[in-house]
Amino acid sequence: MKLDIKTKILIVGLGLLGGSYAQSLSRQGYYVTAITKEQHSIDYALERKYIAKGSSFVDEALIKEANLIIFALYPHVFLDWIRENAHLIQTKTVITDVTGVKQSIVYEIQSLLPKGVEFISAHPMAGKETSGVENSDENIFKNANYIVVPTEKNSLDTVELCGDLGETLGFREISVLTPEKHDKMIAFLSQLTHCIAVSLMCACEEPELERYTGDSFRDLTRIANINDEMWSELFLANRETLLAEMDNYRNSFDKLYDTIKNGDRDTMREMMRLSTARRRKFNKEKK
Repeated sequence: MKLDIKTKILIVGLGLLGGSYAQSLSRQGYYVTAITKEQHSIDYALERKYIAKGSSFVDEALIKEANLIIFALYPHVFLDWIRENAHLIQTKTVITDVTGVKQSIVYEIQSLLPKGVEFISAHPMAGKETSGVENSDENIFKNANYIVVPTEKNSLDTVELCGDLGETLGFREISVLTPEKHDKMIAFLSQLTHCIAVSLMCACEEPELERYTGDSFRDLTRIANINDEMWSELFLANRETLLAEMDNYRNSFDKLYDTIKNGDRDTMREMMRLSTARRRKFNKEKK
């Protein structure tokens, strides 16, 4: 099933990702509305034509007219919203999300929905170190990855629709993972990297480091400029899987530590060659 240009799309949560979705979809001619807490965010999006209509409260009319609802909320806020408002969602409406953890929310949300409403989860692997609709930028989706996260309750048509949404937004690669596989991959590829950046920035008390650094340190710690409210929630929601990946990383770091301590240059170079070969696969090629 493809995303029809006549689809009425409601975005709940008009922050960086919600705003960037709205910007891209509206530019392509889709009818987009929004619900978010802050009226100034609605005003900003209306002024720039990111949305056709918007509300700073749960507007039943906007919910009922939507064929597709995209939730761009923190995990616990998403769950609370569904518990309180799921009864307002109309039969045959599809809902999706942008949430960074899946096992802790997907199955519960699917169980809370009215009959005839289908939740197909997704994770756009894109973002910035800034937040809010004012920093919306549809270009963050270019050359980025998008993960569709179905369960056995999802139809093939809805999985296809969710993937088509990712393609419409401009994502480079669309993948499909189970909630369990998603959370394992994200623990290593996203959450662990943020843990490393945060711990590195907290490891040295030397003042004025910014005066002496080169690009390598800036590149490695870019994501240490972090939304503590969101990321602490994501870490704890995926705690056991993340801790396992942190243990794996600690073992690898200890191995490198030992090669330096023991003067084992051969093993050190072997690790560096493996690192180089694996890193090449991550280079983004322009389409």
